[in-house]
Amino acid sequence: MSASPSLLELLFAAGDAGDVDSFGLYLHDDVVVHAPAGLSTVGIESEKESWRKAKSAMPDLHHEFMEVLTTSSHEAARTVVSGTMRGNYGGLTAEGRRFATDQAVFARVRDGKISELWEIVDVSAIKDQLAAD
Repeated sequence: MSASPSLLELLFAAGDAGDVDSFGLYLHDDVVVHAPAGLSTVGIESEKESWRKAKSAMPDLHHEFMEVLTTSSHEAARTVVSGTMRGNYGGLTAEGRRFATDQAVFARVRDGKISELWEIVDVSAIKDQLAAD
């Protein structure tokens, strides 16, 4: 992470740690999250539930932030998302299969919190890794 972590870095670190109770520090209550694989959410409670399901299926879910750009009203980042699938999430199913792929995230910031978030993930790369022999 950078010297002063961005909202995106703080949010994803909390999610990776399973600390969804802290999401109110980083997300507006009416946050809109645009995510692939049918995982888009509206509202902080819905986003918390999505992260709970993700951590249940991938207990070691991790986002490594490679680059972060911030302004007073927007943040953008390139991450590598990785984990071990132990169940079903976002239409992906595997037991004990590892994956790692690139992800881009973009956030609109209002009053010091994320009001809208876009996640771009190479879902086909994850599918290929989970299906590999």
